[in-house]
Amino acid sequence: MPIDKDDINDDVSLVAAFKQGENPELPYTRIVKKYQEKLYWHIRRLVVDHENANDVLQNTFIKVWKNLASFREDSALYTWLYRIATNESLTFLTQQKKKSSLSIDNEVLDLSNKIKAEQNFDSKRLEWRLQLAIQQLPEKQRAVFTLRYYDEMPYAEISAILDTSEGALKASYHHAVKKIETYMLNHID
Repeated sequence: MPIDKDDINDDVSLVAAFKQGENPELPYTRIVKKYQEKLYWHIRRLVVDHENANDVLQNTFIKVWKNLASFREDSALYTWLYRIATNESLTFLTQQKKKSSLSIDNEVLDLSNKIKAEQNFDSKRLEWRLQLAIQQLPEKQRAVFTLRYYDEMPYAEISAILDTSEGALKASYHHAVKKIETYMLNHID
């Protein structure tokens, strides 16, 4: 969901307090508390596995700590955080692919198997079938879809996060929706 003006003003205050440097741990801790759940679920939708999502989230906040003092504030703080989280997620997925030297088909199968291994998995439930469908998407298309569908972000913000034109994002989202619809229609139990 988009952040309101009060949140943006609060974020500006938190960044300013961090940059003043007297006690940067306090504003940093508030930032972590404010965004960790949203970022966790964004990351989790991309990397699927809970443990991996926690690792990527931790790496995200380490990067935030190291770079917050130099944050130029060209964008909203949450946009910057989502960009770091998305990049960390995509980097993680690329590293996983290299480690296991999986083909794309095997990678999709691996992610699908992780979803099916979840404790409450039920292939007849729509939300589980949707998760399986999302895993069929290429990584960047998956990122666009999750940011737009789950986080309800406007294309302008997704553009800032993924450094892609709004037109390309709209096309990517449209293709993702079509692929998901096709998957859902072809995988009815």
